[in-house]
Amino acid sequence: MGRPSGWPLTPIAATGLAVPMAGAVSYHLRKKDAVNELLPSVVLPVLSVVIARGRFGPYTF
Repeated sequence: MGRPSGWPLTPIAATGLAVPMAGAVSYHLRKKDAVNELLPSVVLPVLSVVIARGRFGPYTF
């Protein structure tokens, strides 16, 4: 079978990861966690938004 060739799965996956991770950031901020516990929850959605923007943007391939 395979996937249809016109579907951009990478930006969809990156967007799908950024949404729940935004909730994780707010959770850790409300708990007032230490920086070492908060940092992965901040870095991962930032990276996934950058990837999604790059793939959805004008330079997609």
